Amino acid sequence: MEIQTASSSAAMNNDPRRLHKCRNICFATMGGLIFIIILIVILAFTVFKPKNPVITVDSVTLADLKFYLDTTKFQVLFNVSLDVDLSIKNSNKVGFKYADSAAELNYRGLKVGEVPIPAGKISADKTAPMNLTVTVMADRFISDSNFFADVSGGELPLETFCEISGKVNILNLFKFHVVSTTSCDIIVFLSNSSVGDQNCNYKYKV
Repeated sequence: MEIQTASSSAAMNNDPRRLHKCRNICFATMGGLIFIIILIVILAFTVFKPKNPVITVDSVTLADLKFYLDTTKFQVLFNVSLDVDLSIKNSNKVGFKYADSAAELNYRGLKVGEVPIPAGKISADKTAPMNLTVTVMADRFISDSNFFADVSGGELPLETFCEISGKVNILNLFKFHVVSTTSCDIIVFLSNSSVGDQNCNYKYKV
């Protein structure tokens, strides 16, 4: 009886039809896995292709301006803070996490103010508004040799700068590092405490 059972088992293992069926199942399984992998890669680089966050400077306004020019003593008393409204748009189909950053205020290449931007996350296809108040370092203005001439002319050239860097995680398989930078040149008119037109440049990098 045992001999017959062993013979039957050997016959089944050598059955060409059974072996052919097993090979077909293996090939079908491998083909299915390869198709899924290819599909995931295609989606990652098409529908879910990483896009850079877009930083837009919506407005810059003077929050407080104290300015006094003494021409007889060649002295300037100056204090100002700016309200900067930013918006960060995440155009990705997944959430975007960004690290701690900062918005800077520059005067002729010299940093004269800074406000931190704490780390956060922006959901897919959402825009996050940010209202920042930048208080300037008046002593840094005064130390620049061009400052007295600028205030005498009634116009103060400034630049706002902001860089946001973070990661886009696609399907928990692909992680992309993206960076967005925005810089805006503005003019502050001291005579009426107003801000002129902005000229902004945007740069993105994946």
